Amino acid sequence: MLPYPQIDPVALAIGPLKIHWYGLMYLIGIGGAWLLASRRLNRFDPTWTKEKLSDMVFWMSMGVIVGGRLGYVLFYDLSAYLANPTLIFEVWKGGMAFHGGFIGVMLAAWWFGRRNGKSFFQLMDFVAPMVPIGLGAGRIGNFINAELWGKPTDVPWAMVFPPFSDPAQLPRHPSQLYQFALEGVALFLILYIFSRKPRPTMAVSGMFALFYGIFRFIVEFVRVPDAQLGYLAFGWLTMGQVLSIPMILAGLGMLWWAYNRPQAIKNTAL
Repeated sequence: MLPYPQIDPVALAIGPLKIHWYGLMYLIGIGGAWLLASRRLNRFDPTWTKEKLSDMVFWMSMGVIVGGRLGYVLFYDLSAYLANPTLIFEVWKGGMAFHGGFIGVMLAAWWFGRRNGKSFFQLMDFVAPMVPIGLGAGRIGNFINAELWGKPTDVPWAMVFPPFSDPAQLPRHPSQLYQFALEGVALFLILYIFSRKPRPTMAVSGMFALFYGIFRFIVEFVRVPDAQLGYLAFGWLTMGQVLSIPMILAGLGMLWWAYNRPQAIKNTAL
């Protein structure tokens, strides 16, 4: 069994002002995505300026934050937030849903693309390889917060999370680190390598949807579902898996269409 590193969720406190690691992880994810996008900008569109890229990153970041929070409220704990709506603004306590953030990014991409002469999938293909940076950083934030841990296990790398998080004090799968490895590191490498060669429009987006859905579906087998929801069916099906199935199907459909539609137009390598 590995010891859980006791990390204060508050990274810095100045009087009443507290800066949480969870929030810093979002800044790291957004900053890392912006740096990678800057390096790939000329291959995407040489006419785009750094200012336009910054605008795109800003609006998509808003899509992630607003969509992620609203997604968690709607998909995972609507009754609690209806009872106390002010909880919606306490984002430093966690409670962000990837699938909601993904919808927010798609809406931002559609809106920003229309204003800047790019199709929805042109922008999504450009953005997709950067998203795992934020996903990985977010999972590290979950780990520091000692939230979203896994089922009890006797594997050598099991961890006992702090009593405030897990009163049962059982050795558990560190599922946040599994998600960091799969949704962050592995997904980044897959998309980065895949997008280095010219691909048909929609193919990179399809790869993202497919592999994120697969990785999330797998990890849900060892991750404890949200207490207010539990398992939805069969004694194992979780909300995360239900929301991942459409992504897997959409990813397969996009890849098929990208490579089989008449006169498929290939993007330049991203």
